[in-house]
Amino acid sequence: MATQQDLSVFVRHGEGGVAGMELAVEGIRCAGCMHAIENGLGKDAAILKARVNLALKRVTVEWTEGTLRPEAVIERLGALGFKAYPFLPSAERDSVTLEERRLLRYLAVAGFAAMNIMLLSVSVWSGANGDISPVTRDFFHWLSALIALPTAAYAGRPFFESALRALRAGAVNMDVPITLGIVLALGMSVVETANHSDHAYFDGAVMLIFFLLIGRYLDQMMRRRTRDLAGNLAALKAETATRLMADGTTVTLPIAAIVPGDLVLVQPGERVCVDGIVETGHSEIDRSLVTGETDPAPIQAGAQVHAGTMNLTGALGVRVVAAGAGTLLDEIERLMSQAVESRSRYVRLSDRAARLYAPLVHATALATLVGWIAFGLAWQEALIIAITVLIITCPCALGLAIPAVQVVTASALFRRQVMLKEGDALERLAEADLVVFDKTGTLTLPEPDLLNADEIAADSLAAAAALAAASRHPLAQAISRAAGSRAPLAETQEHRGLGLSALVDGVEMRLGSPAFCGAEALAERVAADLPTASLIAWRHGDREAVFAVGQKLRPEARACVESLRRLGLEPIILSGDRESAVAAVARDLGISQWQSGLRPDEKLHVLDDLAKTGRKVLMVGDGLNDAPALAKAHVSMSPISATHLAQAAADIVFLGDSLAPVAATIAIARKARTLMMENLWFAVLYNAIAVPVAIAGFATPLVAAAAMSGSSLVVTLNALRAARQPAAPITKAAS
Repeated sequence: MATQQDLSVFVRHGEGGVAGMELAVEGIRCAGCMHAIENGLGKDAAILKARVNLALKRVTVEWTEGTLRPEAVIERLGALGFKAYPFLPSAERDSVTLEERRLLRYLAVAGFAAMNIMLLSVSVWSGANGDISPVTRDFFHWLSALIALPTAAYAGRPFFESALRALRAGAVNMDVPITLGIVLALGMSVVETANHSDHAYFDGAVMLIFFLLIGRYLDQMMRRRTRDLAGNLAALKAETATRLMADGTTVTLPIAAIVPGDLVLVQPGERVCVDGIVETGHSEIDRSLVTGETDPAPIQAGAQVHAGTMNLTGALGVRVVAAGAGTLLDEIERLMSQAVESRSRYVRLSDRAARLYAPLVHATALATLVGWIAFGLAWQEALIIAITVLIITCPCALGLAIPAVQVVTASALFRRQVMLKEGDALERLAEADLVVFDKTGTLTLPEPDLLNADEIAADSLAAAAALAAASRHPLAQAISRAAGSRAPLAETQEHRGLGLSALVDGVEMRLGSPAFCGAEALAERVAADLPTASLIAWRHGDREAVFAVGQKLRPEARACVESLRRLGLEPIILSGDRESAVAAVARDLGISQWQSGLRPDEKLHVLDDLAKTGRKVLMVGDGLNDAPALAKAHVSMSPISATHLAQAAADIVFLGDSLAPVAATIAIARKARTLMMENLWFAVLYNAIAVPVAIAGFATPLVAAAAMSGSSLVVTLNALRAARQPAAPITKAAS
C-alpha cells in the first residue's frame, strides 16, 4: 500500500483565502526549466501563482483555499520532470551536501577514466604514421570503449537523468543538448571503431563529461554560497518549541503545532521561537533583528518578544501571540521572498531571451551539420562541430545573470535591516535622484519622547511617572516610558481636559496642564528653550517640574541626510504637521526645501509636479496619510513601525529606529544595477563570440564545455560582489 503524504502543515494561509507553499526543487538548471515549471503549473486553473527562484532552486506556489491539495502540486511538478519537496532549511542543507558529494564522486570517476583513455589515445596518435597495426589500433579503441561507455553511463547521470525527465514531460532543458552531444560523440565513436576507422572520440566524450562535471560542481558550490548568503533568515526560524503544560511539565513540539495562547519556555542561549508576551522570568535579549541595536536589552514580565531574537541570560515563559506563520520573522521572510520571486525588468528581459534558446540551439546545430556536409566536410567532423554548437550555447549565464544578483543583494540588504517587497524596486531605487521625507514618524521617532529628561530630578520623574501610568494620554505615556515601567498610584483621579491627581503622603500630587498644576512661570521658561514641544507639568507640595514632550529625530538622521547628498540626492520634507515643527526639524537636518500642513492629495500634487520635470522621486514615509504618496512615487520606503497601509504601499521596508538604511540601500541598489548590467552584457557577448567560433569549427567539445561552465561561474562570482560593502560609505554621526 502506498504511503499517503500529508503536507498541510507546510501550507501558509494568507489573506483573502489564498494558500501557499514553498518547495525545494531538484533539477532546476536554466531559464528553460523556470519556463517549463511556471507554464506547467500555470495551466492548472486552481493555481494563482507559480514563481521559480533559479538561484535558490525554489518554487513558491499559491492557490485558492480548498481548491487544491498541496500534495497535488508536488505530483504536478513530478509530471513535469522535477522532484520537489517542502522547503525546510535543515533538509535543504542535507540535500545540498549530498548533491555536492554525488557530483564529486562522478567527477572522480570521470577524471580517472579520462586519464586512462588519454593514455590509450596517445599511443594511437603516436603510431598514426604507420608504427601501429590496424589490429592494435582497433584493440586500443575497443579498450577505450570498454572504459568510456560504463564511465559515461555512471558519471553522466546528472545530465542524462535531467534530460530524460524533461523529455518525458514534453519539455527541453539545458541538459538535453548536452546529453545529445555526449550520446552522439559516443555513438559515432562506436560506429567508427566497428568500421576499423583511424579515429574514435572516446577520449573527447569522457573529457567532455569531466569538464562538464567540473563546471557543474563549481556551479553547485557557488549557488550554495549564494543560498547561504540568503539563508540567514531561515537559520533564525525555530523548527520546534518547548510548550509548558498546566501541570508544570514540558513537551517539545514542532513549531507548526504551537498555537496562540500556548505558554512556551525559552532557555538561555536559545532563539525565541514565537511572537509573544513574557509572562515569567527576566533576561536580556539580543533584538538586533528587529531594532538593529546590538546591545542586549533587559526584558521582564509584560515585555513583547519576537521570533528570531536571542535570549541571552535567563529562562523565559512566553505567552504565544503568533507562531510560525504570522510572526514578525515570517513577515520579514515573506517580504524577502516576494522581492526575489517577482520579476524585474531585467529578469523579464533575460527570461524572454533564454526561452528562445532551446529551439534556436537545436536548429543552429542542425544547420551547422548540414551546412558543413554541404561544403564537403566529412560527416564525422561536421557532427563534432554540431556537438560543439550544442554545448557552447547553453543559456546558463543568461538565466543566472539577474536572479543571482537579486538573491545576494536581498541578503546584503537584510543585514542592513532592509526588506524588499518588489523585484524591480532595486532598479527603480538606483534611478532615484530626489528624496522626499515625511516628518512625523519618519525623520522623527513615531512615539513622543521626553526632551528635557536631563533637567528633571530623578525622584521627580519617578513620582510623575507613577501618576502618569494611570493615564492613556500620549504625553503621560511618554513620561511613563522615560522613567521605565511603574505601577500606577492607587486612587488616581482624572480631571477631564486638565490632568490627574492623587494623594501621596497626605499631600495632593498633580500632573497635567501648567495651569492645572500652577506651574505657568516654569512652563514659560521651558517653552522658550523648546518652542515646538508639548508641555505637561507636575506638582507635589512645593515641588514642581515641567516636562517637554516631543518627537526626537531618528538615530543617524543627520548622517543619513549627509550621505544622501554625497550620493547626489537632495532631500526635501513634505509634511502635514504645523509649520513651526517642520521648520525646526528642517533646520536641525540642514534641509532647505520643505513644506508643512499638506493634506494627502496635496502631497500627490507635489509628486506629480516633480515627476513632470523628470525627477525620479524616492518617497520615505510612515503614516496613513503617506500611503497615497508612497504608492505614487517612483519608488518608496517605509519603516517597520509604519501603519499597515503604508507598509503595503511601500516598495521597501526597513527595520529599527535608525534612518541609516535609506542611504545604504540606495548605494547597494546602484551597485546591484551595475552588476546586473555587467552580467547581462557578459552573457550576450559570450554568446555573440562563442556561437560563431563554434559554428566556424574553431572550438572543440572540450573547449565548449569549459566555456559553457565558465560563463555561468563568471556571472555567479560577479553577483557575489553584491555582498560587499557599498561603494559609498555611510557616515555615522550622533543624532
